[in-house]
Amino acid sequence: MPDVMAAMRRNGEAAARRFALPRSLPNDGEIMRGLFYAMIAVIALALIYDYDDLRTHQQFAPVEPGMANPVLPAYSPPRPSPGSQQTQPVRDHPPVTADPAMLREAMKIELASGGVLRVSGTIDPGSAERFAAEIARVGEYVKRIELNSPGGSVRDALAISRAIRERELDTAVADGALCASSCPLILAGGKARHASSAAAIGVHQVFIPQGELRNADNEVSGTQALTAEITRHLETMGVDPALWLHALETPPSQLYYLTPEELQTYRLATAVDGEPAA
Repeated sequence: MPDVMAAMRRNGEAAARRFALPRSLPNDGEIMRGLFYAMIAVIALALIYDYDDLRTHQQFAPVEPGMANPVLPAYSPPRPSPGSQQTQPVRDHPPVTADPAMLREAMKIELASGGVLRVSGTIDPGSAERFAAEIARVGEYVKRIELNSPGGSVRDALAISRAIRERELDTAVADGALCASSCPLILAGGKARHASSAAAIGVHQVFIPQGELRNADNEVSGTQALTAEITRHLETMGVDPALWLHALETPPSQLYYLTPEELQTYRLATAVDGEPAA
């Protein structure tokens, strides 16, 4: 009998060890930490799935530098004089034959025959440095800068314009070409400035990318300072700064295209279709 009792005791102790609870349970902090890590893992998996789904269906595309979508909006209509009941029709934009894909690309600088240097595409940050390097390399052959650009970086455009005037080069915008946004600032740098009546030359309000500014006060101050710099530049280049009133009145999403008469009145072009400005 004692042997039987001893055996039963040993079996009971073994069973108790097998089913015994852990000596210490996880505390509340460990439980919350585990739940937090699990939540992070679920969110990460969801983001990976969403990204893959967007990429598969091509619902987004990279943003181009300088000017993400250089479209060709209609003319902004001329404003009637105060108190006038006259309404003006909206004018269509001049014919543009430039390839939209080319206009969206970063600025290209190509030497052509006859002393022409072609500047085309978006004026991305760093364009002025590339232009300076190229003009230093081929400047002795260059007489005229031909423009075909939807604009972009204002500061690069101003720097390119000054470099053109320092070398006393001419500027031109040919048939079917576009010179919009900050591009007319480059056009202004030419000693002689040629424009085709079939070219599209337009302006709109200056805007500074949101990432370059800290708050609304900086945005207003920065835009005003840049507008003042543009006005002084136009005056220095012999262009009537009143031209920029059309830019100030036109939202960044639109363009005010200048007529051949306006190009000559404001002296942005010294000749239109070969005819010198009056």
